[in-house]
Amino acid sequence: QVQLVESGGGLVQAGGSLRLSCSASGLTFSSYTMGWFRQAPGKEREFVAVINWSAGQAYYEDSVKGRFTISRDNANNTVYLQMNSLKPEDTAVYYCASASRFYGVTYYRANRYDYWGQGTQVTVSS
Repeated sequence: QVQLVESGGGLVQAGGSLRLSCSASGLTFSSYTMGWFRQAPGKEREFVAVINWSAGQAYYEDSVKGRFTISRDNANNTVYLQMNSLKPEDTAVYYCASASRFYGVTYYRANRYDYWGQGTQVTVSS
């Protein structure tokens, strides 16, 4: 079965950095679009970033542009989210997700993704 396992979360001060990893198994990773979403307490899950199968396309939510970078290593079935200049408002549980195709302009919709990880907590203190 498909498994997505996130790691790398933790507590960091504002302005600091974290690198999240998501290791995938049970799917042909190199064929899948991979995304990162986050959910803060009391809020809906929101899109953060997406990368297509070849890493030729990547898109970001406006508030993280210039601070976060999504990348992937198809040889090791892993997608990353490098987060720099972290802010307290970045505090959330971060989830990786996979989609069997790249859904063009609707890549930000959670219902486009087939499989989800269990999430990793990121806490940014002020």
